[in-house]
Amino acid sequence: MNQSHDPQAGDKTDDAEDVIVLYRGGRLPSWDQLDATLQLEYQQEHVDTMLAVAHEHRLRNINGYRLIAPHGAWERFWSIAFPSLAGAEAWMSAEVAPPYGRYGHYEYDLARRWRPDSLSWLPQREITSGGADPRQVPALAVDTGSIVVLCFSRWQRGSDEVTPVVRGDERRRQRLQDVARDQGLIHGEVFHLVGSGRDGDLAWVLEFPDLSGAEAWIDAEVEPPGGSYHERTYHLARRWAPDYFVTWPEA
Repeated sequence: MNQSHDPQAGDKTDDAEDVIVLYRGGRLPSWDQLDATLQLEYQQEHVDTMLAVAHEHRLRNINGYRLIAPHGAWERFWSIAFPSLAGAEAWMSAEVAPPYGRYGHYEYDLARRWRPDSLSWLPQREITSGGADPRQVPALAVDTGSIVVLCFSRWQRGSDEVTPVVRGDERRRQRLQDVARDQGLIHGEVFHLVGSGRDGDLAWVLEFPDLSGAEAWIDAEVEPPGGSYHERTYHLARRWAPDYFVTWPEA
């Protein structure tokens, strides 16, 4: 596993032209003070607006995750892919627009998908859609059938001056592949931030069938010597209403 610009990994990526919006969000307490009828009105207006942006700018995919333990106003994490920067900009502008936007917490980073050869073994979940109308919002809930590790990471300063053998790069990579195989890793993807975010340069999304897989992955990552050369922040999450949001790119 390679964090940030791994000196040995190079910069080959999949879907390199896509612009990814990474969004940490949640609703503010003021939302709960609104009348339920007004909440539904604002929500529907917001959904219609965002679907119009998705259609105009050819939304590629959108994936949401709800943190198991929210951090203040941050309760959900999203990856939202567009084929161009214009789509990402339009999405962020529409999302914060009032009236709905007054009641949300918004933190954005722009990123690209990042998959060097050393991570080509990460599995990809197959995406299927039932073709429902996304304008009809169902009761939204988490998918309790899996657990997701969200990891934000960067190299420790000076790590590029240490040889890969001393850093234990290959041993770390093999440990993680073993965990992925033994624990049934369902899906893994990595995003390289444009610039550096508050918690690092890379954002990892790793989906396992259960908590034991998530724990095993984190243990394998932090094990020395490889774990000593990175800074990491971890959050556990569930997929958020995946059957609903998979219909958005088709709208």
